[in-house]
Amino acid sequence: MKKSSFKFCWEDTLLEMLPSRALFLPETKELLICDIHLGKAEYFQQNGIPLTNNSDKNNFARIKKIVKKYSPEKLIILGDLFHSKYSIDKTLQKKVEDLPELLKTNVELVLGNHDVGCDIKNIKIFDIRKTKNITFSHEPVNLENNKTLNICGHYHPKIYLKNNGDKLSFRCFAMDMNKNVLYIPAFGDLTGGYPCKKSFKKWAIVSEEEIIEIKS
Repeated sequence: MKKSSFKFCWEDTLLEMLPSRALFLPETKELLICDIHLGKAEYFQQNGIPLTNNSDKNNFARIKKIVKKYSPEKLIILGDLFHSKYSIDKTLQKKVEDLPELLKTNVELVLGNHDVGCDIKNIKIFDIRKTKNITFSHEPVNLENNKTLNICGHYHPKIYLKNNGDKLSFRCFAMDMNKNVLYIPAFGDLTGGYPCKKSFKKWAIVSEEEIIEIKS
């Protein structure tokens, strides 16, 4: 069944999965995205692979659109805001540092492996962050409390769906029910993906407006 979003509760916390590749927590007004990989096109260009520079422009426009729609008190980026410290020029750095003022909201970054060595202002930076009974991280972390949910990125989850002989790939939200880990889809336009384990519960993003729950 296709929907414009999927809502579910973890203990007493409501979470809403969005086809815009974001996760919204209505009670705390926190909007989560991950794996934007800004500067990826420039990084590839530096290594002799021609790519257009439009992806970052599109990523910023999409961020602005979802923040305007949900009016969060915090935009939390779960790692890999940048692709590499070597692909950050002054223009890109200024655009990122101007985000809190542009969006009229607080912006926080949970450091990812690609963010190592990146120096930015106006954005609070964490290694791991917690809210209520949820732990935010870039890569999954081992939790001792089985009532705590770990929400993370890094994995770039995707799923293959077949229809009339066609095999299509979609980004998705993926839940490891055994370890209480919810992986959110990569936000960046140039990010690839990795097929989910069969045991994961999945919600596929089939368009910019629709998300579908995958029945196991």
